[in-house]
Amino acid sequence: MTTKLWTKNFLFLLFSNALLFAGFYILLPTLPIYVAHNGGTGTQIGLISGVFGFAAIFIRFFTDFGIQKLGKKTCLLVGLGISFLCVASYGIFSSANVMIAIRVLHGFGIGLATTFFATIVSDIVPYSRRGEGMGYFGLGTTVAIALAPAAGVWLVNDYGSFSLMFTIATISQIIALIWTLFCSSPKVRVDENLIIEESHSIFAKFIEKGIRFPAFLTMLFGVGYSSVIAFIPLLAQEAHIAKPGHFYLVGTLCIILSRGISGKLFDKKGYAWVIFPGAVVLLGGLFMLTKTNSLTMLLEVAVLYGFGAGMLHPALQTWMLNLVPGSRRSAASATFYNMLDLGTSVGTILLGIAAEKTGFIGMYMYAAGAIGIFLLAFASYVLFIGNSEKVIKDVELSHALPKSH
Repeated sequence: MTTKLWTKNFLFLLFSNALLFAGFYILLPTLPIYVAHNGGTGTQIGLISGVFGFAAIFIRFFTDFGIQKLGKKTCLLVGLGISFLCVASYGIFSSANVMIAIRVLHGFGIGLATTFFATIVSDIVPYSRRGEGMGYFGLGTTVAIALAPAAGVWLVNDYGSFSLMFTIATISQIIALIWTLFCSSPKVRVDENLIIEESHSIFAKFIEKGIRFPAFLTMLFGVGYSSVIAFIPLLAQEAHIAKPGHFYLVGTLCIILSRGISGKLFDKKGYAWVIFPGAVVLLGGLFMLTKTNSLTMLLEVAVLYGFGAGMLHPALQTWMLNLVPGSRRSAASATFYNMLDLGTSVGTILLGIAAEKTGFIGMYMYAAGAIGIFLLAFASYVLFIGNSEKVIKDVELSHALPKSH
């Protein structure tokens, strides 16, 4: 079996995923501005921001059905096609109610695309390098988070052109769709003794059996992660710190630096060697935010956040994928994104409520508390259960087939 990582398929999927997220994140700060510009109310703007995540979670309940009827690659292309049509439609319609409907459909598209991108990549990456491969794959998302929102705001503020911003976002989706057409999804042969009978309960479809503990940790990680994504600019404003955007640039650089190292460590030593130090570093960074009063301290936190989140995100995802047979990888991938979306959505709401009482600086004590619970739960798991855990290794065909499976 080949152990080559940087194949044509891997590169096409990596860059297509990056473009998908670039088209999504360029709209994140600008779509509310566009809706307000066209007379949308605060409630409508809130709905446009909120319904997206729930739509993405909802569509993932049907990923198994999609695989059975269409196959993984076709499901991915459907998701990319929906995302392209929605992004292209934002600039055509100005009605807030229509935008809400488009946002729901866009959530369906992103929910499918993110799930099957990760699933197919985990299929084509050699098992012995899966931690490294998933780490590099996630870099596209990381760069998109760092650059696309700033690019969107720059296009709108400096050029005053929503149409140019929507055009660039649409082009990114077209290229992502075209490049994915050139990829092949490999057939993964799994020992029949490892095939898990599909459950029809809502809970089992939301959280795949056998990975519920790492799913719980992913939700807690989402709470801490959401605090940084959503509230750093507001903390900086409260602490009178100028240029908070530098936080994200430094954090992104550290995430990039962490991926290659942590991925190889995961493959050689196992998940605990990455998740434990990642959680400790992230916890330290969130706790430091409760004391931050200068740009220097904020950038020091950015380093800790970058290395902590950069280690935890791909490690949790790869851990889940390694615990299920190939026939259930799409369900494991859906579980990962469901719990991450749940943690970020609920975390943003609860931490926002907390900030009204404590301020944004004090709020980070609660965010640190979520990662503290993460760390205690994980340490207990490794101590009492982790050593007896069995990782499932699939028997993979050495060559990808030209058709989706």
